[in-house]
Amino acid sequence: MPREAPFSEVHLENMLKLTRMGAVIMPASPGFYHKPDSVQDLVDFIVARLLDHLGIAQDLMPRWGEARSESKRNSQD
Repeated sequence: MPREAPFSEVHLENMLKLTRMGAVIMPASPGFYHKPDSVQDLVDFIVARLLDHLGIAQDLMPRWGEARSESKRNSQD
């Protein structure tokens, strides 16, 4: 999860090489469409997406296409 920005040409070349080897590049770029109220909401967004990608249950944010209640129900299963 690269966090420094802007990405330099070296960063981009290395990320391309890693992607070609099967890595997933997931920058720490929070979305704002969920209307965050705090910095913690932005952090939760990134952590939730990372945990979802790793297949780890979380209740920070709903998964893509799920309502908030579905996310809570799935994490309790």
